[in-house]
Amino acid sequence: MSLKTPMLTIVGAGPGDEDLITLKAIKAIESADVVLYDALINEILLKYASENAELIFVGKRKGCYAFQQEQINELIVSKAKEKGHVVRLKGGDPFIFGRGAEEIDYVREFGVETFVVPGISSSMAVPAYQGIPVTKRGAAESFWVITGTTKKHQLSSDVALAAKSSATVVILMGMGKLGEIVKVFSEENKQDMSVAIIQNGTRDNENVGIGTIGTIEQIVAEKQLANPAIIVIGDVVKERAVLSTVFKEVNKK
Repeated sequence: MSLKTPMLTIVGAGPGDEDLITLKAIKAIESADVVLYDALINEILLKYASENAELIFVGKRKGCYAFQQEQINELIVSKAKEKGHVVRLKGGDPFIFGRGAEEIDYVREFGVETFVVPGISSSMAVPAYQGIPVTKRGAAESFWVITGTTKKHQLSSDVALAAKSSATVVILMGMGKLGEIVKVFSEENKQDMSVAIIQNGTRDNENVGIGTIGTIEQIVAEKQLANPAIIVIGDVVKERAVLSTVFKEVNKK
């Protein structure tokens, strides 16, 4: 057993672009004895880990699990007691559908110190990279962020509530329920409501489809859009700004 204090830091890795990570997150990765990382993180971020750190892939994608959640929880505890500082590196923000809170609840029962480093959420950053503001005066006063698929593998009932509002609706993990989502909004007579679906948001292989509730399924088929992707529904999609390019660095003269 390690002489170091068993410690867990839940770290948000951001939405995919390797530069969209905080300095505090980088410092946490640099100090880690073990890094448990998810499928959706940009693996380039692992370069910040010490050469002595143990790197373990525990990623989960639909229908494919390297580890079940219960196994991940147990692994965090065992590695923290064996080696010291465990960093749990998660895509986006760990407290927005990231199950970070569940992992903290579990490990605290075993005397593991816990910390959180928030991350930039895909719910805001991915639309922004496409020039879509989730709020804009005159177009949307608020926005919903909803999981498309619940623990019981059903469409969240909050989607029906959101469809009745004038707010922007951002749905994560919803591509498998797209037909149901279209039906819900159609029942609210919103067939002409603008929709954007953004796959691999903020990454070099980003792909986007723009349409309406009435046309988006056809567009998805034509552009072969699939997970990982987010769905943005609302008038703000029509407010899409024309961006010159993605900001990379300050031009030095």
